[in-house]
Parts: sequence; structure tokens; C-alpha cells
Amino acid sequence: MNRVHLVLLWHMHQPQYRDPATGSYLLPWTRMHALKDYWGMVKMLEEFPGVHATFNVVPGLAAQLEEYASGKFDDPGFTLAFQPAEKLTAEDKAELLNRALQVNRENLMRPWPRFVELSEWAQPMGGEEAAKTFTPRDWRDLQVLSQLAWMDPLWRKGDPIVARLAAKGTDFTEADKQALGEKELELMRMVLPEYRRAAERGQIEISTTPFYHPILPLLCDTDVARVASQGTPLPGQPFRYPQDAREQLARARRYHERLFGPAPAGLWPSEGSVSDQALSIAAELGFRWFATDEGVLGRTLGIGFGRDAAGVPENAERLYSPLRIRLGEREIAGLFRDHYLSDLIGFVYTRMDAGAAAEDLHRRLRAIGERVQIGRPLIIPIILDGENAWEYYREAGREFLRQFYGRVQGDPDIRALTVSEALAQAGEIPVSDHISPGSWINANFDIWIGHGEDIAAWDRLREARACYARAEEDHAKGIAEASTEAQLAAAYESLLAAEGSDWCWWYGPEHGTANDAEYDALYRKHLTQVYLALGLPAPDELAEPIKRKPERALVAPPAEFLHVRVDGRESSYFEWLGAGLYSADRRGGAMHGRAALLHELHYGFDERFLYIRVDLLSGALASLGDFEFHVTVRAEDELRIVAAVQHGKLVRYHLERDEACLPAPDERFLAAFHHILEVAIGRELVRLGPRRSLSIGVALWQGGLPLDVLPGEGWLTVALGSEAFAWTV
Repeated sequence: MNRVHLVLLWHMHQPQYRDPATGSYLLPWTRMHALKDYWGMVKMLEEFPGVHATFNVVPGLAAQLEEYASGKFDDPGFTLAFQPAEKLTAEDKAELLNRALQVNRENLMRPWPRFVELSEWAQPMGGEEAAKTFTPRDWRDLQVLSQLAWMDPLWRKGDPIVARLAAKGTDFTEADKQALGEKELELMRMVLPEYRRAAERGQIEISTTPFYHPILPLLCDTDVARVASQGTPLPGQPFRYPQDAREQLARARRYHERLFGPAPAGLWPSEGSVSDQALSIAAELGFRWFATDEGVLGRTLGIGFGRDAAGVPENAERLYSPLRIRLGEREIAGLFRDHYLSDLIGFVYTRMDAGAAAEDLHRRLRAIGERVQIGRPLIIPIILDGENAWEYYREAGREFLRQFYGRVQGDPDIRALTVSEALAQAGEIPVSDHISPGSWINANFDIWIGHGEDIAAWDRLREARACYARAEEDHAKGIAEASTEAQLAAAYESLLAAEGSDWCWWYGPEHGTANDAEYDALYRKHLTQVYLALGLPAPDELAEPIKRKPERALVAPPAEFLHVRVDGRESSYFEWLGAGLYSADRRGGAMHGRAALLHELHYGFDERFLYIRVDLLSGALASLGDFEFHVTVRAEDELRIVAAVQHGKLVRYHLERDEACLPAPDERFLAAFHHILEVAIGRELVRLGPRRSLSIGVALWQGGLPLDVLPGEGWLTVALGSEAFAWTV
């Protein structure tokens, strides 16, 4: 077997959530991920001294972590969580409900029965009614559980006070709440020192990103977007400020040195975004390596990396080798993310047993080492966000990582190295005098530019940047009324923050969140502050939202009882008329534009059966080989239908309860597939108990791995009772 040098790069990032005018945190996500991810991801490596990794810490994130660690921060969400319950106002209660329930229900809420109970009470009655009917006990429990649910399992189990509160689970006192608040502050103080300790013992390398996480190639010249994607619409006037790209990088290096000591050798350019101009600036400033995605490498070399059934890519010898980019007299070495393996962690293993997922990933690494023989170590980079995926895993992914790290550490043919360690052992590195511009998403920049909302955002940014440039020029000329150095510095700080990639991530149709309005407002606040800092009125346009709220899914309850013939076809127009519907807008996922396969979920009842219909997206069937539908109905326990499709035909199906096959005669359980999947489940098979609702989730599996789920979080709640055209309870 060819030796494998595994490079794990965990990218840690949150945008700047502080209001530039007030200093108050408008959103709590830096703090919540500090509780759940940033400390534990490094701390758990102590268990595996043979596993080395690279952590990319964005300066804009680290600066917020420093502020939280100081204890001198203004985070209304924190204040709200630890306010005495009797002092909560009506506005406090509405905001607490809004924030507390923005949580992954399956993995962060469901382990806490009291949290689930409070959520189920609050949602049907609406926020206003809940605010009137919840008791102080209810509010205290909601406050405490909304924090405990986010806490890293290592901390939750290892700290005696937090462990006691977690075991208690309900009936929290004000003293309990105060103790938890102190522990939350203690954990936030531990985050950055943990990175320093791990780096000092040589187990991790810490790389950096341009300070406020901008898309460097677009700062240099927005016209580069059309080089990466010829049809991309662009702003009428280009944004061309390479000096800002340089400043974002220079600030990142200075900040990194102050925080961690040595200057960073490596750069994860925001979103893996590269161009010749951006890399030339990085090399000039002293960066020795960068990383991006295999799609960028493929375009640079004019080759592809299609996978076989085992996941081994074509041209593997090129993918698993560094490439030195020589730009005039400057050089910088690049590593290229294995997109397939990284996405397995980010999107697929979330739905699997931790041990099975870890074994699958380890097996795939060994398969590459066995199949690709090139006489030197294969450098396999796995690069992904070090925070966002874990809320879709049980126990924040810690068991998956523990199982995977243990397998890697025990395998003599695989070494987990930092990027610099892998490059030092790479031998002779091929050279290219050019890199194709692009990002780690589709090897272009379309997520951040091209849509009408993106273009409007770039126009506003360009106008603010031009205003700043005029003020800077007036100051240099010594004009009496010109802005002062302090005003210019404050304006430039807000301008750099507005150049971050996160704002345009949420503009356009690709992505959406419950916080779209806040992100839009925060972007416009940064730009507004540019003008205000210069002593100028802000343009009226900055008072107008840029983001148009997208429709993420059409959800409709049943309107009548059904009469369905289970044959895998829509036998007549009237067959599913009046069914409940979940129709997803699948134009983009939470992380990138990964192709979706499932489109709609229909459901309904008659006196004997629950009927479920699953529609694939147009063209999905043609792109699939053999696959399985997994349709799960959750009531008092879980009932799962597994339907296997080969060459477009249903070849077998069965019923499972608690992962064991359940004999069910045809008169109680039917399934059929032609163009759609239709399922009928007899009422006697579904254990309802006293419940007044059940949940439905659909997954599509292929080759033992889940590829897509519907709904996106896994479950659609279905009300019961004749008034809902469902079974009576």
C-alpha cells in the first residue's frame, strides 16, 4: 500500500456580529459555537497524540472570542438567557422563544425531553400565547436548556457542575442558572488558550484567513468572476481595490502573531477563493502555502477527478500532490481539497452510525492508498468547516471523530499530518505559473456575485469605498474640512468588515436562514457606519433591505381524506388531491450548491392507512443507479420502510421497527415505485400512544450511504385528529 499522508484542515469562522455603532452582538452564533465546537475540537486531540491536524482560525472570529473571554461584551442573547425569570418582560419572552428554538431539533433539542416539551407547547400556541401561559419554572428551564443543549459533550460530561445540571434536566433554580452562566464564561475563556497549547506541543498547525473573511479575488477585481464563469452577470462598474485585499491579509498576519506567536505559514483563503493576483499578494506577504478545492486544480490543469464506485478519483496522482504556483519571482505551494471525502463528513456521515461512518472513511483512505501507487506519499487533504456540520451529528460528532481518529492513529500506513509537515515530506513539487480563479464551491464565485441581490450589495460597497477614497484624498491634500485620521480609521474598519464574504453568502437564491433579515441589516449597518464615521449622511438606499426573503418550502396540511391506489403512479389527478404537502426549494443547501435529489413529500390518511408519496426532482432518476428509499414514521417508536430500486424498478421492500425487520402482510403494508414512490402503512402498525402528532422523514441511500433527506432537518410534523383529516386519537 502506498503511504497516505492525511491532512485534516478544520476551518473555524463566524462573521462579525457586533453592531458597528453600538458594539452590541446582534446574533449569538459566535458564542454558541464557542460553547459547542471551538474548544472541544482541539481538546479531544489530546486523546490521540499521533493525530496531527491544521486549524484555520479566522481573525474576525478570534477577535470576537477574545472579547467574550474578557467578560466585557454586550450580547443581549447572553443577558436574556441568564436574566431572572420573574424579571423577563413580554418583549424578552418573545425574543427568548425566538432564539431558544433556533436549534437543530434532532441532535441538540431531542436529547432533552423537557426542551422538547417546552418547544411542543410553544409552537402550536404561538409565541404570544406561550408568553402568557408559561410559568417562571417554564422560562427558567427554557433559559437553561437553550444553553446546555449547545455545550460541548466533553465539557458537559467532564465539568462536575455542568454534569449535575445536565443530569437534572428540569426544575432549574435561579442558582442553577447563575452557576451555568459562570461555567459558560469559564469555557469561553478556555478556547484560544487551548489552541496555543496544542500548537506549542506540535500537534496542530494554526493557519489564517484574510481578517474579515473577504473573497480576495473579487476585492482585487470583480471582473475575475466572469473568467471563472463566463455567463455571470456583473455590476455595471467593477470593484477593484487590491490594496484592500493586501490590508485584509496583512492585518490577519499581524493579529495571528500577536495571538499565537509565530507568523502563520499557511492561508485558507476565504471559501478557498484564489486567483493569480490574490496569491501573488499572499506570497509577497510571506505566506508559504494555501489550500483550495480540487475543482480549482482540475480547471488549472485541464483534467477531471471523476470517482469510481469505491470513490477513487481519476488523475489521483495529480490530486494528491501539492502544486507550487510560481508568479513572477514569488512562489506559494497549494494543496487541493478532496471534495468527495470532505463532503462525506459534512453531509453524508451525519445520517449514519458513528462507528460505521468512521469505518467507511478509513476504508476509503486505505482503498486510495492501495489503488494509487506513485512511489511517494499521497497527500489527501480533507478540508471543511470545523463547526457547522456537528449539529447534524449526535453528540456533536465527537464519537465519530473519536472512532475515526483512533483508526487513523492505529494504522501504520496512514499518518495524519499538519499541512506544513506534509509539504516538508512531499519531495519535489510540480510547478505551475498560473492558477484558475475560483472557490471551493463549483470552482467559481457565483455564490457571492451574479444575482441581482449580490450585484446590489457590490454596488453599495463600491459606492461606500469610493466615498472613503475621496475622503482619504481630501485628508492627504490637507483640505480644512477633511476627515481626521481617527474618522478615516473608523470608516475603514467598517468598510473592511463589509467586504466579508458572509453577507453575499445569504444574498441571492442559493442560501437562506431564519436570520436573513439580521444579516441584511448588519451588512447595511457596516456600510452606513462608513459614512457616519466620515461625518457624512448615509445614502437613502442603505435604509432599504437588499434581501428578498426566499420561499424555502411550500408546506400545506391535508385538506381531505385520501383514496390512493398504491401502484407507484399518479393514477388520476384526484388520487392525491387534498394531500398534505412538503415541497422543498432545493436550489441550495446550508453549505454549498450540492445537487439535491428529493423534491416533494405528500401524505394523507383514510380510516385504515397512512399514505406517503415521495417525488424525485426532475432528472434525478436518470442520474441514479441502484438506490434505496428510507421512509421513517416516528410516533412512540420508529417505523421504517426500506424500498430498494434497481434500474428504475422496485425490486424489494420491507418494514423495520427498531432496525429489526417486521413481518407485515400486504393488507397492512404496501409499497410501489414507478415514477413516484407510494407507501401505505396500516394504522395498527403505528404505535401512537397518547400522541397528537407523528413525524415523517425520507432519506435516499446509495451504496450504503445516505445522499439526501427530506425535509432538510429530517422530520415533518403531522397533526392527528379528524379536524386535520387524519386518524382520531
